[in-house]
Amino acid sequence: MKKIIVSVIYPEKMSRLFLLLFTVLLLTSGCKTQNPLADRKVVIDQPAEAVLPEANYSDQSTWLLGYFTREQMYRTPHCTWYLEGYDKYFPDSVVMMRLAAIPVGDITIKIVMGTWCPDSRREVPRFQHILDLWQFPDSKVTFIGVDNSKLSPVGEYDQLNIQRVPTFIFLENNIEVGRIIENPVTSLEQDILNILTGNEKQ
Repeated sequence: MKKIIVSVIYPEKMSRLFLLLFTVLLLTSGCKTQNPLADRKVVIDQPAEAVLPEANYSDQSTWLLGYFTREQMYRTPHCTWYLEGYDKYFPDSVVMMRLAAIPVGDITIKIVMGTWCPDSRREVPRFQHILDLWQFPDSKVTFIGVDNSKLSPVGEYDQLNIQRVPTFIFLENNIEVGRIIENPVTSLEQDILNILTGNEKQ
């Protein structure tokens, strides 16, 4: 007669056996958790300005001609030079304090410039920064754009007698009291102060 041996596996042994079996299966299966981004190359987009070709300001299609507004210099392609020149210019604080003491009153300013002209692209943003610090109203500033022959489609423009640009013309009660032509004699802010206080160097 054969003996039948019946093994009884108690619950504690059963859970140990199950845990051991599960561990062996896990180790021998060769599976690993995949990181879906591990094999991908991450490409960081460059700012739009970094991929745009440098503007050709001698191209007539970029010129601002005749009367135009300050806001037009905030647009491509002019925003690059305008905002950079504006932000990087720091006027003399002592001169600005003296300028701030001058009442705006009946003063108006005409800015004659060419967006094709490097001097205009350098000086106009600096000049505008000074006006903003002085809190000179935009409504009292007139922008006139010229071509590379210094001509502009503006009525009575020839009476302004523009030889070089930029030219900043200061008027009181519509009478010219002075102008800054192309480059300041001292600094823009000091030249403005000299013109408006009658100390302009001849």
